[in-house]
Amino acid sequence: MAGVTLDSGALIGFERQNRRTLTHIKLAQQLGYELTVPTAVIVEAWRGGPRSARIASLLEGCVIEPLLPDLARVAGEAIAAVKGATVVDAVVMASAASRGDRVLTSDFEDLDRLRSYFPEVRLLQT
Repeated sequence: MAGVTLDSGALIGFERQNRRTLTHIKLAQQLGYELTVPTAVIVEAWRGGPRSARIASLLEGCVIEPLLPDLARVAGEAIAAVKGATVVDAVVMASAASRGDRVLTSDFEDLDRLRSYFPEVRLLQT
């Protein structure tokens, strides 16, 4: 079953209790979708201390996906193909594509550009 891959904006939205983010995550959980967070996303969103306590609670219920060589290569190829693509965005899209996931993001425009390389990935905007 496909799930939902969370990008940095989704983690930050959860931490800030953004209504749209919370609604998307709650619905995904109710539908039994697996939530996946690539490790690169944690690097981008995590700042430690009390501010990251809410993110930590969310991560407990997520699959944390390591950045293994095959995923890194696909993300690198996407960066080469899509001008201006960033490392974390490419990792998120490659991760989601590998499972047929949707991506929950606040960075719709940048990830939408990467859909030229990952056309099967659907985006959910926070």
